[in-house]
Amino acid sequence: MKDDQGFWNFIFSLFFLTVFSGAFWTLSIFEKVPYEIAIFDFVLIILAVFRLSRLFVYDKITQFIRDWFLRKEVFVGDAGEVTVIRQDFASGPLRTIHDLLSCPWCFGVWSGLVVTFAYFMTPLAWFPILVLAVSGVGTFLQLFSNMVGWRAEQLKQKVVGRD
Repeated sequence: MKDDQGFWNFIFSLFFLTVFSGAFWTLSIFEKVPYEIAIFDFVLIILAVFRLSRLFVYDKITQFIRDWFLRKEVFVGDAGEVTVIRQDFASGPLRTIHDLLSCPWCFGVWSGLVVTFAYFMTPLAWFPILVLAVSGVGTFLQLFSNMVGWRAEQLKQKVVGRD
């Protein structure tokens, strides 16, 4: 099978540009195109995009979505044990979607578009964006506390090793 991944990446890039243009066009029709944004709102959007990206790229709760774009092979052993092997598709649109869902930078562009569009399009989006932003801060705090704990453990091991 010929590797056509570049073609599908191009198609999805065109699709993104179409969605982006449509979002901008919709905002301009409703006269909601932002010409400036308050710092608080900007930070809120950034945190919401961070959390939404992390949710889809890393979190277990959305693993089932990422699994839709993986090929699964199930093997049953002699003792009745079941082994599931997940593999990437070699190429095609499902591979492109899988690559998108496994890249925080790639997915961040898409979630940035969705969050920013929703934020400016309707005030109803404010509350879910706030929840995502607060969750993003919580994620940062959790990552920071893990980093401090790991560093403290490393230093403790160093000291214990010297005694």
